[in-house]
Amino acid sequence: MRRRARGQMIGSVFPGFDDERVDMGEVVLRVRHGGSGPAVLLLHGHPRTSATWHRVAPVLRDAGFTVVCPDLRGYGVSTAPPSAPDHAQASKRAMAADLAALMRRLGHERFTVAGHDRGSYVALRLALDHPDAVERLAVLDSVPISEALARCTDRFATAWWHWFFFAQPEKPERAITADPDAWYGGDPAVMGEEAYAEYRAAIHDPGTVHAMLEDYRAGLGVDRAHEEADRAAGRRLRCPVLVLWSTRDDMEYLYGDPLTVWREWADDLRGHGIESGHHMAEEAPDDLARALLAFCG
Repeated sequence: MRRRARGQMIGSVFPGFDDERVDMGEVVLRVRHGGSGPAVLLLHGHPRTSATWHRVAPVLRDAGFTVVCPDLRGYGVSTAPPSAPDHAQASKRAMAADLAALMRRLGHERFTVAGHDRGSYVALRLALDHPDAVERLAVLDSVPISEALARCTDRFATAWWHWFFFAQPEKPERAITADPDAWYGGDPAVMGEEAYAEYRAAIHDPGTVHAMLEDYRAGLGVDRAHEEADRAAGRRLRCPVLVLWSTRDDMEYLYGDPLTVWREWADDLRGHGIESGHHMAEEAPDDLARALLAFCG
């Protein structure tokens, strides 16, 4: 079942895009979509929503693409199922299955997927679990979860300590919900007023905060196990892969050239840095859009 979002102007953040709730059975996904032509699926990271793409999506649409921007399960106003002991309900495999089904529902049997931050792990899982659907894969500001953990040095533990804190039971929820604005920050001048308001509503919802933390808990367990099983089976990415990273973030600090990590996963690989802080879709949308358009051809 599909219906337009209640209480929101259609296209208020993304002019000309439909804004719908799509019932996928286990979850209801909020999805913005618009345009015509080859499909591009854009996946946000933590703690953002699909609104993070509001400066990139219209550029891709105007260049002749159909652009689909969902809130991942548990993020934004998309729903999440009850938490399981192994956190598998927040696994990237579950999120990827949502999105493969969503794209079929919207009429897209094959598509390009681009994911940022936590969304990049979902994008990777989509390409591995649904290789006949994913035509191209773009990953932004990440290496695979299992690779990050295998390379966990004092640098990683200091820069990305939140991975391990978020995996603890209950305490992260108590810390974040005590003052979400202080914890997460965010600048409406950078994000855009409407995108900031949407993000802020999400981080002030205790249920959404819990669901976002479940994403991290799954990452250290079931997601890592899925990736390690892929490697043990010799599974590699069959599609072209683009890796982009923010030059003012910590990818180069942690890994040198991130392409050296991704070469273990893909044969058809290219990528480069973008002059930006971590949230490149908000801070360097023009450069990001150009890179994605060049990749999509």
